[in-house]
Amino acid sequence: MLRATVLRTTVAAAATLLTTATVLAPPAEAAGKLPYSDQCQFPNGLYPGRPWSLQRVLLDELWSRSKGEGVRVAVIDTGVDVKNPQLTGAVDAKSGRNLLPKGIKDEDGDPIERGKEDGTTDTVGHGTKVAGIIAARPVSGTGFVGLAPEATIIPIQQNDAEGHGDTASLAAAIRHAIRVKAQVINISQDTSNAVQPDSDLEKAVDEALAQKIVVVASAGNDGLGGNVKKTYPASYEGVLAVAASDRNNERASFSQSGDFVGVAAPGVDMISTVPQGGHCSDNGTSFSAPYVAGVAALIKAKHPDWTAAQVVAQIEQTAERTIAGHDRLVGWGVVDPVRALTEDDHPIESPNPQDGLTRAQPPTAAKFQVGETPDERNARLATYVAVAAAVLVAALGGTAVAIRDARRRARRVTGGE
Repeated sequence: MLRATVLRTTVAAAATLLTTATVLAPPAEAAGKLPYSDQCQFPNGLYPGRPWSLQRVLLDELWSRSKGEGVRVAVIDTGVDVKNPQLTGAVDAKSGRNLLPKGIKDEDGDPIERGKEDGTTDTVGHGTKVAGIIAARPVSGTGFVGLAPEATIIPIQQNDAEGHGDTASLAAAIRHAIRVKAQVINISQDTSNAVQPDSDLEKAVDEALAQKIVVVASAGNDGLGGNVKKTYPASYEGVLAVAASDRNNERASFSQSGDFVGVAAPGVDMISTVPQGGHCSDNGTSFSAPYVAGVAALIKAKHPDWTAAQVVAQIEQTAERTIAGHDRLVGWGVVDPVRALTEDDHPIESPNPQDGLTRAQPPTAAKFQVGETPDERNARLATYVAVAAAVLVAALGGTAVAIRDARRRARRVTGGE
């Protein structure tokens, strides 16, 4: 994920969480012709299978409910490269924006290429990966696809590898997302090194929530050693903070924990799109957050009138968990996209701690009724009459046989027979 201070923003994932180094492939090579490589290069080959994070989801059942059609998701990040074929048709470049300052330089004082004004340049690859997890279109040759493959990405370039973004530009990015009618905002960065939360950033978040925009943010990657330090904007009220889970549905070792965590989502060995084409693998809550943002887009497409709080509560309520209530490691549990889209007959305002757990059903209680209805009384009397009639017939028949037998015995005694 990206790390921000009050003054600057840096790519925290680059220090410890990138699984491979990032290099540029020879420009003459096309992504479609490259074999997939574990070394993250731009472009790279197509990942040949279905990533584990998608294998855990019944995609056909999920997409029978919603594909996120028409929902606009703002990705506030390092830009989104539309040269990747899976993102070309997914991005609304006209609504994009580059908020990096002009005339920026690297640590050696050399000029840095700032990129296009519409936010569709990404030299880092971070934002392109985030966007792919949300809304990458299906293509042949790979099983990777976004969770909401008909949603639209709004690219807002607010950061770079040198950390030229700050809390002011992050607040400006949120406000731009509001202006261009985003319905979901994904923020895979934080201001955890700030002395205290930035008031203008919090105000921008509140403005988004007031417009029913779902704000999803990564919880942070400083969880080693039990660190439970709050991060922002993930810790602001109303923001859905996402921790990272592993293949066992447990908190990834690096993932930040604390009371502010809303849910967890896959964040280990995450396959996604990279600039110029192809895929790479990466780790971090940066890639857990867009997984949840994709689910939010699916819900918004199916329930466009639901508020941000109702969408968040739905995701939290239907998450997979083994204990009642909230857990500081994975929040309300690991997100379950299918349950979120099927157990949705009515909106809820907050999750119920007892709902969602598997419990044995008690036996059905016996029903007792005092007295009897007229129909039951008539049926009872009819039964009595029938039984009495049968007994009378049997008695009469038995009496007739007894009389006949007695007469026969009398005649034998007197010699009459």
